[in-house]
Amino acid sequence: MKKSTQTGSPVVAAKGIMAGRMENSVWKKEEPTVKKYKLIDATVVTTEGITVSRIQALVDFGSVKAGDVGGFIESESNLLQSGTAWVSNDAQVSGSARVAGNAQVSGNARVSDDARVSGNAQVSGNARVFGDSWVFGSAQVSGRAQVAGETWVSGRAQVSGRARVFDNAQVSDKARVTGDARVFDYAHVTGTATVLGTAQVSGNAQVSGNARVFGRAQVSGKAQVTGDARVFDNAQVSGHAQVFGNAQVAGDTQVAGDAQVSDA
Repeated sequence: MKKSTQTGSPVVAAKGIMAGRMENSVWKKEEPTVKKYKLIDATVVTTEGITVSRIQALVDFGSVKAGDVGGFIESESNLLQSGTAWVSNDAQVSGSARVAGNAQVSGNARVSDDARVSGNAQVSGNARVFGDSWVFGSAQVSGRAQVAGETWVSGRAQVSGRARVFDNAQVSDKARVTGDARVFDYAHVTGTATVLGTAQVSGNAQVSGNARVFGRAQVSGKAQVTGDARVFDNAQVSGHAQVFGNAQVAGDTQVAGDAQVSDA
C-alpha cells in the first residue's frame, strides 16, 4: 500500500502505522500446506484485458463446501489459502489485490489494483474496490459503490448505492455513505453519521456522531459536523466551521470561517 506524502497530518501518520501492523499480522501469515481452493480452466478476460480463472474449493471451510465453484481471480496471490475468505458468484479479484481473513467478495463485485479486503468485510453487488484502498473489519461495500485511491473503509461502516469514496478519505465505525454521495480528499465520516443524496464531504472535513449530511449539501475544508446535527438542501459548511448539537443548516445557508452553529 502506498503511503500518503501529506505532511503534518496525524490521521495519515496513524494510517501509516496501522498499515504496517496490518501488513505483518494479516498479509504475511504463512500459508497452510493444504490448499483450500484451486484455479480451474474456466476463464474470462476482464475489461482491462486481464485473464482471470474460476476457483473451486478443495476442502470445507466457513459456509463453503469442497467442490463448490467460486468467482474469478487472476492468481493465487489474490485470495489467501488461509482463513475462510472466499470469492463467489461472478466476482473478480485481479492485479495485486488481496482478499484475506473471513472476507467475502460476491455478486459482480470487482477488487483490483493494490486493494485489500480483509477481516469480516464484504464487497458485493456491482461494487468496485480498487487503487490502494482497504476494506476491513466488518465493513460492507455494496450496490454500485466505488472505493478507490488510498481510502479506508473499516469497522461496521457501509458504502452503498452509487456512492463514491476516494482519495485518502476514511469511513469508519458504523458510518454510512449511500445514494450518490461523495467523500474524498482527506475527509472522515465516522460514528453513526450518514452522508447520502448527492452530498459531498471533502478536504479535511469530519462528519461524526449521529450527524446527517444530505441533499446537495457540501462539507469541506476543516469543517466539523457532529452530534445530531443536520446539514441538507444546498447548505455549505466550510473553513473551520463547526455544526453540532441538534443544529440544522438548510436551504442555501453558508457557514464558513470559524463560525459555530449549535442548538443553543
